[in-house]
Amino acid sequence: MGKNEEKPATKIFAVRTTTGQERNVAKLVTAKIEMKKIPVRAILVPETLRGYLFIEADGPHFVEEAITGIKHVRSRVPGLVSFSEVETYIIRKPIIEELSENDIVEVIGGPFKGMRAKITRIDMTKEDVTLELLEATFTLPITVHSDYVKLVEKTKSEGGEI
Repeated sequence: MGKNEEKPATKIFAVRTTTGQERNVAKLVTAKIEMKKIPVRAILVPETLRGYLFIEADGPHFVEEAITGIKHVRSRVPGLVSFSEVETYIIRKPIIEELSENDIVEVIGGPFKGMRAKITRIDMTKEDVTLELLEATFTLPITVHSDYVKLVEKTKSEGGEI
């Protein structure tokens, strides 16, 4: 390859799996890739897309070699997947956009980690949420950054109950 020649563009292939087994398949494929030294660059398991994973490699034959004989692999989807299609699963949408008042969340960081709480107020500019801990003996409003909460349950009715 000459100095001015560029490397070929990224080639991404989709692999169908048994729904719910995406992570297990990725682990098994990773182990096989490392063992047989198959030139695969990356494996992506999107949380929002069930039953699929994406594998980046130079050609379909490398993907076939990596997935052959792996349990829960259904098939390789024919053709290439464009990066723009995969990009939607890589770029994370801020959690605050999915939250609304009265939603039940779990605190995933800080001193209240593992506790469930109800959102009482959302500050979009600071990306903070004010919570009321459900497991506390008395109601104490706490304010945490939205990255420290995980949505557990959406509000049942929009503005119906308080």
